[in-house]
Amino acid sequence: MGSEWGRIDADGTVYVKTPDGEREIGSWQAGDAEAGLAFYERRYEDLETEVILLEKRLESGAGDPTSTRAHVAEMEQRLPTVAAIGDLAALAARLDALLAAVEEKAGANAAAREKARADAIAAKEALVVEAERIADSGTSWKASGDRLRAIVEEWKQIKGIDRKTDDTLWKRFAAARDAFGRRRGQHFAQLDAERGTAKAAKEKLVVQAEELSESSDWKATAAAMRDLMTEWKATPRAARDVEDALWARFRAAQDAFFARRSGVFAERDAEQVENQKRKEAIIAQAAALDLSDPKAAQAVLRDLQARFDEIGHVPRDVMRRVDDQMRAAEQRVRDAVDAEWRQSSTESNPFLTALRERLAEAEAKLERARKSGDAGRIAKAEAEVEQRRSLIPT
Repeated sequence: MGSEWGRIDADGTVYVKTPDGEREIGSWQAGDAEAGLAFYERRYEDLETEVILLEKRLESGAGDPTSTRAHVAEMEQRLPTVAAIGDLAALAARLDALLAAVEEKAGANAAAREKARADAIAAKEALVVEAERIADSGTSWKASGDRLRAIVEEWKQIKGIDRKTDDTLWKRFAAARDAFGRRRGQHFAQLDAERGTAKAAKEKLVVQAEELSESSDWKATAAAMRDLMTEWKATPRAARDVEDALWARFRAAQDAFFARRSGVFAERDAEQVENQKRKEAIIAQAAALDLSDPKAAQAVLRDLQARFDEIGHVPRDVMRRVDDQMRAAEQRVRDAVDAEWRQSSTESNPFLTALRERLAEAEAKLERARKSGDAGRIAKAEAEVEQRRSLIPT
């Protein structure tokens, strides 16, 4: 009995057809010829499945070119003597194409590594240039000092540069950092000389703030208080004890004004509290949505979101919490919708379905082998189950 790619003759000898003619691959005495052909064709399918998985893993980036190259070479070595019935020439051509793809991927990876090195050098050069700019012209002393410290941490995270190049770049950075330190020291020496002038200027600001603290012109006075605060921050610091005492008076005057204004705004705050309660009620409904039907829950959620957005302001100190709670309820529904989609996508994958069917066949064969009590047969069946299970992505 024969098929397109092989046959079994009357005495049970099994042949596979190749471009070079028929090749004897085994003997079948376990049953009828049809079963024998099916057995050897399944062996071919197993080989084809190996090739398919290698192709897909290489294409997706999950397969390492070196490992794939070794696997292809091993399969090419087995192919001339493999005991399987199928289009072995086509399979060999696919292995040749896969090997070419491996070399292309390996070349691309090498180019990527070289690009990564060039990018790493460029990144460190950019950090050096930034540090040199700070050393030359940075005047925000705390922010600039913080940035130079942050550059050191960023520097440590950049890998893949040869030692010589890295040392050269580091020397430039260290020189820029030292230059900034010297210039900052000169600045603060001059600042100490200016603290007497700063004391007089801040005393004047304290007097202005104390005069404004009794005003009831809320808008204009609030703006004036903010302007005074801006002037305060722009004025150099006085000696520490003087600075602390003046700040306490200045802050007390500001607090007194804003506390009186807060009392006037109490009615507005009550309305915001009511808005908070209404939003929290909607959040409770959204958080309790039944997710057994994710799409229906999503439709209800849209209506709740619209009602939520129509409600006015809530108190500033709870604004973020309320928004975060609503976002969490929305995310719960989105996660359910995404989970339903992923499940349907996995179940409809024909390739995974075929792999699972072949695993089921192997498991059934193992069960029959265990009933026979044949240790060799059991071991062989167990190996086949393990091999087929390893092909199914987890």
